[in-house]
Amino acid sequence: MSTESCIRLLNSCRNVFHIKQVHANVLINGTFNNLIVANKLLYFYVQHKAINDAHYLFDKMPMRDPTTWSVMVGGFAKLGDYSNCYATFREIIRCGVTPDNYTLPFVIRTCRDRKDFQMGQMIHNVVLKHGLQLDHFVCATLVDMYAKCMVIEDARKLFDIMLSKDLVTWTVMIGAYADYDAYESLVLFDRMREEGFVPDKVAMVTVVNACAKLGAMHRARFVNEYICMNGLSLDVILGTAMIDMYAKCGCVDSAREVFDRMKEKNVISWSAMIAAYGYHGKGKEALDLFHMMLSCGIWPNRITFVSLLYACSHAGLTDEGLHFFDLMWEEHAVRPDVKHYTCVVDLLGRAGRLDEAWKLIETMTVEKDERLWSALLGACRIHGNMELAEKVANSLLELQPQNPGNYVLLSNIYAKAGKFEKVAEFRDMMTRKNLKKVPGWTWIEVDNKTYQFSVGDRSHPQSKEIYEMLMSVIKKLEMAGYVPDTEFVLQDVEEEVKKEMLYTHSEKLAIAFGLIAIPKGDHIRISKNLRVCGDCHTFCKMVSDIMRRSIIVRDSNRFHHFNEGTCSCGDYW
Repeated sequence: MSTESCIRLLNSCRNVFHIKQVHANVLINGTFNNLIVANKLLYFYVQHKAINDAHYLFDKMPMRDPTTWSVMVGGFAKLGDYSNCYATFREIIRCGVTPDNYTLPFVIRTCRDRKDFQMGQMIHNVVLKHGLQLDHFVCATLVDMYAKCMVIEDARKLFDIMLSKDLVTWTVMIGAYADYDAYESLVLFDRMREEGFVPDKVAMVTVVNACAKLGAMHRARFVNEYICMNGLSLDVILGTAMIDMYAKCGCVDSAREVFDRMKEKNVISWSAMIAAYGYHGKGKEALDLFHMMLSCGIWPNRITFVSLLYACSHAGLTDEGLHFFDLMWEEHAVRPDVKHYTCVVDLLGRAGRLDEAWKLIETMTVEKDERLWSALLGACRIHGNMELAEKVANSLLELQPQNPGNYVLLSNIYAKAGKFEKVAEFRDMMTRKNLKKVPGWTWIEVDNKTYQFSVGDRSHPQSKEIYEMLMSVIKKLEMAGYVPDTEFVLQDVEEEVKKEMLYTHSEKLAIAFGLIAIPKGDHIRISKNLRVCGDCHTFCKMVSDIMRRSIIVRDSNRFHHFNEGTCSCGDYW
């Protein structure tokens, strides 16, 4: 039988049984020694996921070439057999075979999938040794591997030296920065377009996610316009990402507009919109949407119930939330996990039902995590339950002994109770453990630019005007009864110094700048990397009333909508 006849027979194979028949013919007529035929057989076994048959054939082959090794490495990689993939690659190197730009991407992707940075570095050295560092396919795969392993600097170095970049490589780099540095992700997106690349849906999803991380409304609007101008349809993936983007940029109405425009929605899309209402304290709208979802025949999953319980918690809908928690398993066969329990603990905590929350935690069978304990500790802070707070804090510190935020939260509770000796004790403990409070940053958008402030910041060009506005506002607030809450300053300094430190919190500086630069009638939107402190929360409420300005604050925990002296969170966050 000729080589061409064997190849034709293999191409007609529809299953492993047919391949084995051809394999038997090849052995009988002696064409097995033809490397082209043997490689084709190996390839078809791998394509049909018959990896054991492929491995047996591989071991019997009298000759092998780079294609043989590549097919075998690729077969193991595709089936997730990482140990054999690595072992085969090591054998390639040991035998002195030069790996090519087909083999290397397979093994590099294996490192990516396993987040095996050390093995990735070793393979990178092999790439350098064989002079393949400028090969487009190899370099692009290395960029992807480093990015997924969160070694962003190395990914960027490789990305920058690439002689040619395709849309996939740009998308990988933009996506990596979306998780690491959302601002740089959007800078790269602009560069990609300047170099003539037209992003596809996959690229746009990464950009949308970067906007969501940054909370940049002007970029969100630009991205929306760009998607519309380029005729990209709102499929489930892109549409859901845009719902999340608008929700995290503080505009739940725009999120709903995107949701309504989507022709096709799945359970994730519905859950994202329910979560969007939850972020903004719109519990009733979240419940209405959930009932609409059921009427459309969409069956809820665990993510849906997390979103729903979160919405109930942040809107103070205690009875409704407990009802849905009971329905999860009884009617929808969704077994609650720690995220669901955390929402219910937060729900009970908001209602002041701390004993019930504690009993729920004691009886739950799923593993407890730091978010669960933090939810209960936050409730103890709000309701001043010192005895329970100390119990919860011990559990939290056991789980996360190196998280400075836990020490700060407990110190705030002690300060509120007037136990300043305990505050000093925790401050000393943080010093001994070399733990430092994460510095607070606040961002604000003005005229399509994002400005960043830290406590006491004077780096802004309009710093003089900002401080003048801030002092003017504080005087008006003090005349209306504002008294700085110095319990949120944990440093051992004079009371007047504590007040000065509170006056220059990053949130207050950003709002003062917003009062100068943002026209009346427009929302002042700010984002903070930490939970907003109690004093700044009071400040925002009073500014919204005295200055007649609507303020939207996105902190690490939720959104706060301040209007006419009230907050959407109901003073519980």
